[in-house]
Amino acid sequence: MRAVLRAAGELTITAGLILLLFCAYLLWGTGVYTQRMQVQLQQELGERHVLPKIELGQAVAMLRIPRFGRDYHYAVVEGVDTEHLKKGPGHYPGTALPGQIGNFVVSGHRTTYLAPFNRIDQLKRDDEIIIDTAEARYTYRVTAQHIVEPDEVDVLSPVPGKPDARPTRAFITLSTCHPEYSAAQRLIVSGVLKNTELRKE
Repeated sequence: MRAVLRAAGELTITAGLILLLFCAYLLWGTGVYTQRMQVQLQQELGERHVLPKIELGQAVAMLRIPRFGRDYHYAVVEGVDTEHLKKGPGHYPGTALPGQIGNFVVSGHRTTYLAPFNRIDQLKRDDEIIIDTAEARYTYRVTAQHIVEPDEVDVLSPVPGKPDARPTRAFITLSTCHPEYSAAQRLIVSGVLKNTELRKE
C-alpha cells in the first residue's frame, strides 16, 4: 500500500510539473514567436510606401499607447484568425483603415503571444491611441470602455453599437478577451479620431 501511495504521489508531482511548464509556455514561451514576428512586421512598415491594398498577414500600421510608456508599440497585422493574432494585434478585414470614416477595429491577445492588450482595461477617457501609417499619424481619443458578450458584434459596426447608422466620423475599437484567462466575454475600448498629421513627402 505504501508503494502504491508513493507511486501515486510521484505521478501527481510529475503531472503538476508538466502542467506548470505548459502554463509557463503559454504565458511566456508564446511571446518568443510573437516577438520574432513583430520584428519582421515592424521592419516591413519601416520600408513600406503607400500600398493600394493590404493583404492578409501584412502589416497595417504601428499601434502606440502613451499611457503604457514609450516602449509600448506593436505592428498591427491584417487579419484576426488564430495565425494572425499570434503575430500581434490584428485588424478586422472589412472595417475601416486607420483615419478613414468608419470603425478601425483591432483585436489582440490579453494573456498569451506577448499579451499586447493585457492592460487596455487601464485606459481612461481621453487617453490617446496613436496609429502610425506610411501616410500619416492618426491620434484617437478614448471615449468609453465596456464589456460585451462574444455574440454582440454591433461593436464592429461602422458606427460602434449602431449597426444601422451611417458613419460621419473615424472611430477606433480595441477588442480583447474578458476576464483575463477566459474568453467568456469581450473587453471593448472605443475612441474617436482626434488629430491627423500627414507625412511629409
